[in-house]
Amino acid sequence: MRLTGITGRGLTGMAVAVGLLWSCLIGERLIVRHANRVQSRALRDIDRLRGHSEPVVSPVLRPLSRPRAPLG
Repeated sequence: MRLTGITGRGLTGMAVAVGLLWSCLIGERLIVRHANRVQSRALRDIDRLRGHSEPVVSPVLRPLSRPRAPLG
């Protein structure tokens, strides 16, 4: 069946192309949405880490090593 000069094979090809185009657009939106979530989570973590302070621990001095007795 011909519809204004377009064959069934041509219509099928266009339908496949349109389907691929829509799947690419939807996939792009999902990827961008996920990237935005990851970015906002990372920025929140950075802000949380900047505001969080750990108490400084004084260094522990080790006693000097004792001279070892010679073997033999």
